[in-house]
Amino acid sequence: QVPLVESGGGSVQAGGSLRLSCAASIYRVRSASACMAWFRQFPGKEREWVASIYAAGDDTAYADSVKGRFAISQDNPKNTWYLQMNSLKPEDTAMYYCAATYAGRTWCSSARTGFDYWGQGTQVTVSS
Repeated sequence: QVPLVESGGGSVQAGGSLRLSCAASIYRVRSASACMAWFRQFPGKEREWVASIYAAGDDTAYADSVKGRFAISQDNPKNTWYLQMNSLKPEDTAMYYCAATYAGRTWCSSARTGFDYWGQGTQVTVSS
């Protein structure tokens, strides 16, 4: 059973929007210590952290490169979290992965590694 499944990737022109979804099967989004994130990987590069959200969704963090354009959110009944991506740029083109673990608030806000659950990725391509 795949723990996390991403969807919503695709091709879009610069300035457009996409919403990525991450549906969890065995991971519990409603957990009081749920720490969920999005990462992305450019061809030939290391995977990089994009955004995180903690537990009830009142604590989020973003990479400087996406701050003000991307928004992470969660839907507890659907056991899913999202990455709303607006004002997309060609440099946002990458494979996007969702990740999750259980942790404390402080750890979650600064964590860039150590996530236990991963999805298989969804491609986002932004053309100029």
